[in-house]
Amino acid sequence: RLMKHSGPRVVFVSSSISVVMPLVSPVGRAVSTVRVYSCRGRSRDGSRPSRSRHISTPDRPSTATILRDAVRAIPCPAWSRGWCAAVAGIIEATAAKPGNVHPGASFADLSHADLVAAAVAIAPAMQSAPHRPLGLTILEAVRAARVAADTNANLGIVLLTAPLAAVSDGEPLDAAAVARVLGRLDRDDAAAVYRAIAVGRPGGMGTADSWDVHGPAPDDILAAMQDAAGRDQIARLWSYGFGPLFAGAVADLGRSLAAGAALCDAVVEAHLRQLARERDTLIARKHGPLAAAEVSAAAAAVLATPAANRPEALAAFDRSLRDPKRLNPGTTADIVAAALYILLRSGRLRPFLEFDTPPCPAPSPHP
Repeated sequence: RLMKHSGPRVVFVSSSISVVMPLVSPVGRAVSTVRVYSCRGRSRDGSRPSRSRHISTPDRPSTATILRDAVRAIPCPAWSRGWCAAVAGIIEATAAKPGNVHPGASFADLSHADLVAAAVAIAPAMQSAPHRPLGLTILEAVRAARVAADTNANLGIVLLTAPLAAVSDGEPLDAAAVARVLGRLDRDDAAAVYRAIAVGRPGGMGTADSWDVHGPAPDDILAAMQDAAGRDQIARLWSYGFGPLFAGAVADLGRSLAAGAALCDAVVEAHLRQLARERDTLIARKHGPLAAAEVSAAAAAVLATPAANRPEALAAFDRSLRDPKRLNPGTTADIVAAALYILLRSGRLRPFLEFDTPPCPAPSPHP
């Protein structure tokens, strides 16, 4: 059975793991979805996790409850690589970054619940990343996320986080270690990565003259990434190294936190700085390079706004990214999520994480 009532709690039972989540006081009606997987990625009888059902409840959980329960549902030990990958996605999704989905703003095809479910779903694949081919890790993570959210919720996050998670224990988590991981890729990895992209079905990919993602996989995935580097930030990092990630978003987050910023404020600040530093390639592919350049200039203008006027400037910037057309800086969000993983895995975020009182306040719903 999928669900059993047990006093004031609901016990959600899947073929792979059982998780107890407390109910909250009724404040409306909503549909809750619980998707949890074993850290081994399979059930006790060896079968793969199946798509979970939607369970109607008379409760609308608060943001605090959503976050607390999401972290409790991660089927990997706290501070392990799988746990860190999931928590990075949860925090990134919950910070009210301009133009992105968060608890107060959804897209027609993507919600905060989708992002949280997908973040939890990739934990088992990331947990085993050092012990299996990178392509297989990416493919299994994308498949799990697609089952959990039934939309492309985190393909970019998977592509950036998987090489980081594949760094072995005992090695420093730095750009050189990631380069060694990528240097071991072979034809099978290329085929698995291409299959993962097909499963994820990202938007705005278009077509290319060589190594098109809609065609056959190349023998060398890094050669394909180099071909795409001019139009995709993630491909650029795969091709030329993760150094800019460490020097950019990771450093931005570290400086904001060291200056005393709250965690989600630091995430928003890092998002703005990354967007001002580099044009978002998702926006560029969907709306053209001029639109991407204008968004980057607007992010820089927000950063230059005096602190007293920053909230109003940030709100105006957010509105400009949603209306009259959706200018979603999604690749920038993926980069911030990867930076959060690095800080989580290195232990630098331990002082900021107390999930009994969640790391991000509930934002006001977007009009």
